Order: sequence, then structure tokens, then C-alpha cells
Amino acid sequence: MVRPSAIAVGAVGGLVAAVGTWNRYQRVTTEEVPYTVVDRIDDVELRRYPPAVLAQTVAPSENAAFRRLFRYIDGANEASTDLAMTAPVNVEGRGESIPMTAPVEAERDDEGVRMAFFLPSEYDADSAPRPTDDAVDLVPVPERTLAVRRFSWRPTDRRVARETDRLLATLAGADRDPVAEPFFMGYDAPWTLPFLRRNEVTVEVEGEAVATE
Repeated sequence: MVRPSAIAVGAVGGLVAAVGTWNRYQRVTTEEVPYTVVDRIDDVELRRYPPAVLAQTVAPSENAAFRRLFRYIDGANEASTDLAMTAPVNVEGRGESIPMTAPVEAERDDEGVRMAFFLPSEYDADSAPRPTDDAVDLVPVPERTLAVRRFSWRPTDRRVARETDRLLATLAGADRDPVAEPFFMGYDAPWTLPFLRRNEVTVEVEGEAVATE
């Protein structure tokens, strides 16, 4: 006879496996901003990112910022371009639907939470659909070098702060000077299992590094 506890464990295991499979599918199907790893300092990667366009907002909370930006990519924009019947789909009266792109930038300051979505690489500052919400801005970002430290589990404020301190300490030991404030980059949906999450803390650094073999 199979004990109820064994059935429960099996059910939980099946659910974890299903969620894990969905997480992997999401990563495969979500466009990721391209970059080139030009150097490594211990467990920190130095990445060269090409020019990009960010849809950016500042809100009182992460949830409010995320919802505002998601509405923008889900059609709250002024575009009138006719799209073929592929993803994304243009819906009458809702503007152009823009696919989700990873990662999502976020940082806190005195004004609230600044959050930004990278737009797909096919858009530039001129071709990106204009937001209908005045609280959403399109921000062109030039080519830049970012120092990045990756970690997993849930990105609580305490964990992000700890990983940021480690990132800055590593850079200080290598005499690499940040040129801006650190920020967080997240790649996963909120329901992603903690041990499968890809989180990164990053900061822009000066100059270009020599590419490694």
C-alpha cells in the first residue's frame, strides 16, 4: 500500500518538475540582450553590451513599476504598424504588442524604484513605439562595459546588497573603477523556483578590457 506521504512527495516533485520545465521554456523563448564577455575578475564577468533602448519608469514599488512597463509592451503605445500573424500580434485599438526581453533592470533611490525593460534589438530610439503613459520613458543607452556578478535564490534587498558589496570589493581589488551606481538585473518570472533563478548585480566600469581566449 502506498502511503499518503509518499503520494504527497510525488505530487510535489511532479509540480516542481513542471515548473522547472516551464522556466526553461521561458528562457529559451525570451530574447536576451546580447553581450560579449571581454574579461573575468574572479567570479565577476566584464561584459560589453551594444547600444540598446530601455522602456523605463520610476514607481513607488517594484510591482507598480513592473505593471506599468508590462502594459507598455503589451500594447499601451502609439504605434500603428501592421504586423504579420506571428508573435507578437497587433490587436486593434491596443497598439503594437512588444515581446518580453531579458533582463529587467531595477534599482532603488530616493524617488522610488527605477525599473527598465530592454526593448528587442530590432528597435532603436526612432523606431520604438511611443508610450501612451507619460510615466514611461524611452531611454537610449550607448555601448557600455558592465561588471556583473551572478547569484541565485530570491533577490531580497539584503541579498542584493550583499552581492553588490562583493561585486564592488572585487572591482576595487582589481583597480577597476565604477562610473555609475550599481543596479540589479533579473531574468525570471516571479513564480520561478528560487534555486532556478538567475539574478545579477552589475555596475558600469570604465574602458574596454582585452578579450579572453
